[in-house]
Amino acid sequence: MTTEPQQNPNQRDIEPGVRTDFRNTMSYGSYLDLDRILSAQHPVSMPEHHDEMLFIIQHQTSELWLKLMLHELVEARRLLTVDDFGKALKCLARVKHIQKTLTEQWSVLATLTPREYAQFRDSLGSSSGFQSFQYRGVEFILGNKHAGMLKVHEADPVAHAMLENLLNEPSIYDVFLAALARQGYDIPASILERDVTKPWEFQEALVPVFKQIYESEQTTWTLYQACEDLVDVEDNFQAWRFRHLRVVQRTIGFKTGTGGSSGVSFLKRALDLTFFPELFAVRTEIGTK
Repeated sequence: MTTEPQQNPNQRDIEPGVRTDFRNTMSYGSYLDLDRILSAQHPVSMPEHHDEMLFIIQHQTSELWLKLMLHELVEARRLLTVDDFGKALKCLARVKHIQKTLTEQWSVLATLTPREYAQFRDSLGSSSGFQSFQYRGVEFILGNKHAGMLKVHEADPVAHAMLENLLNEPSIYDVFLAALARQGYDIPASILERDVTKPWEFQEALVPVFKQIYESEQTTWTLYQACEDLVDVEDNFQAWRFRHLRVVQRTIGFKTGTGGSSGVSFLKRALDLTFFPELFAVRTEIGTK
């Protein structure tokens, strides 16, 4: 008597319709250009230190997310210029999820002990996250403009041109305020006509405008949500900054940064930067006469 061989329950048969020959068609790997992506990790420590791979992938992954965040913010800004709040808020919703992912990623880098990092840190030379042009681009489009930062990217014409464009273009807050003006809100002309290459400064005249938006029962939900989404974006950005600071402090203490910054104290000062101060200031006024 013969018995049928029993199939391993942990093995699945390939379904008949599943394509297995990719010699003449696009595959998953070719669509994503994985050959280039997965061969872009080049540890420079000699001899190569095991944990340098973590450090490289952490930062490369962050740059990919920053690329998508900037992509979404540029589109949200465009949509606000044509008063398409619904689609703009969809972009901001995606931005907020990206921010949370970036913040959570710090927990992976936090597994790098001070001793492990010290064994290859000198190999980084003067390279530093401070030099990330995509991070700078995100800050520029959110309103934290700084013309002096362009000097850092003069050696990279493409990055320099992108940042120069973002410096000279309105921030997402600028176009949001212009959209409010088109809807009849009293946005002073001096704000609508301001020099957009300058960093945003607190505008007391906007607080009553936002008080009206928050308190009036006539405010549309979309407009209210737009204000809250911008607050969320800033909150998330601050959470990312703080998590960055804490990971740096636990890894290198109070050493200077590889790029020449003061390290932790430099990152602490960044926590004082704000994008939409009036949207926070108005909270004190809501409910008061």
